[in-house]
Amino acid sequence: MSTLLIKNMVCDRCILVVKNEIEKLHLSIEEIKLGEIKIKSDLSAEDVKNIEKALTPLGFELIDDKRNQTVEKIKNMIIKMVHHENDDAKTNLSTILSTHLNQDYSYLSNLFSEMEGITIEKYLIAQKIERVKELLLYNELSLSEIAYKLNYSSVAYLSNQFKKITGLSPSQFKQSKDLQRKPLDKV
Repeated sequence: MSTLLIKNMVCDRCILVVKNEIEKLHLSIEEIKLGEIKIKSDLSAEDVKNIEKALTPLGFELIDDKRNQTVEKIKNMIIKMVHHENDDAKTNLSTILSTHLNQDYSYLSNLFSEMEGITIEKYLIAQKIERVKELLLYNELSLSEIAYKLNYSSVAYLSNQFKKITGLSPSQFKQSKDLQRKPLDKV
């Protein structure tokens, strides 16, 4: 079995696109999740080259450097937590990352900051703000429900953080003519 880490897989559609491309190459998939795919067989150098050739034009990259792999795993875990999981557990991010990646959080934090130019916490906040924008656009939840869903301590705290990042209050954002969200891989 071969495991490949793939940069810029940020949503279920990304998983579907990567899955389709791998299947076009007649490779059997054992498992696929955000940022990672397990192929049932060992891959030759040519297989890897063909995968890269298929995925690169679609905005995906294979990651072979361990440090980049770790950073990508951190990003994917945060994206999954913020955008795809609806549990309201108040577990500390540092504990989650340390446990899942089997690394000391200070190492992970320093590595992420060095490689990405921002802290893990700022990356988490940016992802949460994008999720808030998405939920505001759906117009299905109140701001209070959004704050609860994303584990903010209060609506005021969410509103202040939202304004600090976007320059608009949540209500101003909803009323804005040019509602803009960033693609998750650009956050």
